[in-house]
Amino acid sequence: MFEIINELDEKISETKKIKELLDFIIKKENLNNCLFNIILVDNNYIRKLNKEYRGIDSYTDVISFALEDADDEIKMDFRVLGDIYISVDKAKEQANEYGHSFLRELSFLTVHGLLHLLGYDHMTEEDEIVMFKKQEKILNEFGITR
Repeated sequence: MFEIINELDEKISETKKIKELLDFIIKKENLNNCLFNIILVDNNYIRKLNKEYRGIDSYTDVISFALEDADDEIKMDFRVLGDIYISVDKAKEQANEYGHSFLRELSFLTVHGLLHLLGYDHMTEEDEIVMFKKQEKILNEFGITR
């Protein structure tokens, strides 16, 4: 189960398609009984998060806050994965920069953030290859291509 929370004053029509993408991932990855949030924010908000939690005083596109711990011994009937913050401003900027749609960029950032919540990262070249291949595979299977 997930919720998309729009903290902006503007309506983001692409959230309907993002919900469909998330439903697709949940089914594909068999993520039953999982809870997480997608929070859509502006550049100023994500910059504050980035500075406070990562010590980096700059804008970024997506920040994931995973709540699960691989060593957690508490067993529950559901998994609380965490929160994914996406800067809509940065997503629009990057869509323009990369020459693809805002939906494509928002979808990419959503998948990227969710994979972080599931334990994937890109700290090493090998991990980056695995994570980025998985992102592209999910997006392509769902029908969101470059």
